[in-house]
Amino acid sequence: MKPIQQKADLEKAVGLVPRLAATAARFGIDWFLLALISMIILAYLWPQIGIDREPVSLGDVATYGVSVIFFFYGLRLSPEKLRSGLSSWRLHLVVQLSTFILFPLLILPLHTLFEGTESEMLWLGTFYLAALPSTVSSSVVMVSIAGGNIPAAIFNASISSLVGVFITPLWMGLFLTASTESFDIWSIMGKLVLQVILPVVLGVLLHKRWGEFAERNKKKMRYFDQFIILTIVYTSFCESFARNMFAAYTLRDIALLGAAMIVLFFLVYAIIYGFSKTLGFNRNDQITAIFCGSKKSLVHGTVMAKVLFPNPTTVGIMLLPIMMYHALQLLAASIIAQALARRNRAEVEE
Repeated sequence: MKPIQQKADLEKAVGLVPRLAATAARFGIDWFLLALISMIILAYLWPQIGIDREPVSLGDVATYGVSVIFFFYGLRLSPEKLRSGLSSWRLHLVVQLSTFILFPLLILPLHTLFEGTESEMLWLGTFYLAALPSTVSSSVVMVSIAGGNIPAAIFNASISSLVGVFITPLWMGLFLTASTESFDIWSIMGKLVLQVILPVVLGVLLHKRWGEFAERNKKKMRYFDQFIILTIVYTSFCESFARNMFAAYTLRDIALLGAAMIVLFFLVYAIIYGFSKTLGFNRNDQITAIFCGSKKSLVHGTVMAKVLFPNPTTVGIMLLPIMMYHALQLLAASIIAQALARRNRAEVEE
């Protein structure tokens, strides 16, 4: 592609973003979803910036930015709120088993259908999604909107984030050890502990001193989180597009992957709802179990992908399922949470 034409295409793509954002807002679509799509478009049109290490490496910026994200997360993590959610052990068990056992077991049997085919990479990306921890902020927000058990939501989302540093590599090791000679489970866990756990612990230790400041500025910090995620997505897809990694996949393949994410979300949602009813959870705990147990973390997905997959050209493909699932879970969970909130208000008025 000629530089002049490339620049014109880039300017045209960037110019579409504000109009798309305004249109999406009218339909209740988060601007961040559009930003993720924009990063993929920019990576396709202009991949060299994400690959070049001069004058500055965006990949290095993203790597260091991740540790800052989790440090801020630790600052906002109140030990008191965690302790207040400890009592609902059956609820915690359902959420954690759904996140780290139910999801992988639903995807694992499908491996035989894709093994040895061109779609095996997409299956591996989907299995990676299934092995990831739950989200933190959006889970708590949705539980709050729907009228669920907020202390339990905070506890589960926080614990899931920390446990995932160890569980996700173990699940991925079932397949990556066979296909990647450089896959060292202990080395990977060590990197994740340094990049994720250590900043969180440091943040928790400084919570009394700076926790109030972090809570007061959490909106600004969220923008920083999103900037780092967008940077990781952009650089990952730059590598994949530059090496032509998506050449083997058609639009039909991508559409089928999107449909599979929809089926996965509602299947997990239904199973967790059934478990909650069977165990006799009250309404608040049912809401918490459903929202915390059916969601997956894009933040952890982007962070761990950089560590788990040493070949940077494959990271874009590995992130595709979690990006699709992230978009779906925000839209679907938002609609469901608003519906539950309206039902709660109607019952109170009666």
